[in-house]
Amino acid sequence: MLFCALFGGLPSALICLVTALLHESGHIFCAAKMGFKCQTVKIMPYGAAAMCDVEGIRAGDEIRLALAGPLVNAAVCVALAGLWWFFPESYAYTDTVMQANLAMLVVNLLPAYPLDGGRVAGCVLAKLFKKRTALIILKVIASLCAAALFVAFFFSGYNPTLIMFALFLVCSAIEKAPSAELINFSSEGKLSRGIEVKYVLCDKNLTYKDAFKRLDDKRYLVLQLYDNGVADEITQDELYAQAGEHSFYDRVFDDELSDGANEEWLLGKGEDYFSRKDLENSSTGTLPSVTALTHSAPSETASSTAPESER
Repeated sequence: MLFCALFGGLPSALICLVTALLHESGHIFCAAKMGFKCQTVKIMPYGAAAMCDVEGIRAGDEIRLALAGPLVNAAVCVALAGLWWFFPESYAYTDTVMQANLAMLVVNLLPAYPLDGGRVAGCVLAKLFKKRTALIILKVIASLCAAALFVAFFFSGYNPTLIMFALFLVCSAIEKAPSAELINFSSEGKLSRGIEVKYVLCDKNLTYKDAFKRLDDKRYLVLQLYDNGVADEITQDELYAQAGEHSFYDRVFDDELSDGANEEWLLGKGEDYFSRKDLENSSTGTLPSVTALTHSAPSETASSTAPESER
């Protein structure tokens, strides 16, 4: 940035920086929707990279995550094209923005690891080869692309962008990102003011992936298994404790847990019914209290009202 400022290229450099951050934001928000937390975004001379390791997720989710970044750049290009159509005079002020987003879109769709196109290609290759073999193929392609960029550097009048991007492919291919963390929105600092509790009814097929989609930063989540009544429940903290021992695609309420919960439902149904968690607390002489209650009705679940005794 200092070099660009000294030689008159600072506006273009800032546009490229913002474009890269917009691109990475697409990946970050998509990862957050899946329940993963990105550690940081690294800004380097040869590009930007959101440090999110989501290796192990299913191919469909991996493709969605990879395409989230280019889709942001594509949306910007479409918006600018519409702006030019209605206000042609704006072209002189936004042509560099279009060029930066178009370049970011095209480059990231190249089938070279770790670019977004390379990750999509990796999902396809994983269906045809073993995981290690597919990764080797992708890294070979990335190396060939880097070599081609090095050669193009000498035939393009020594364009520094080409050499920097070649270094990006080489460095990113050998760098291992840190492990991602599942997001936990609960905050002990909010307890002094009281936290609203969101009860969500679900069936036994609810996966951890879908469960984390129900989290928000304003309310404390309590998942309730519905089977002719509230058969079991899992709090947000219990959800995280269990998630560490399960796959992202495992069911939150497994069959063994559900069977035991059904027995407790038969024993406790009626006006004096307590959930499994209530029964555990009652053994220590304490009963749960709820400061506030809200209702949630997402598309795949139904909202629930807590028993009168808990209000």
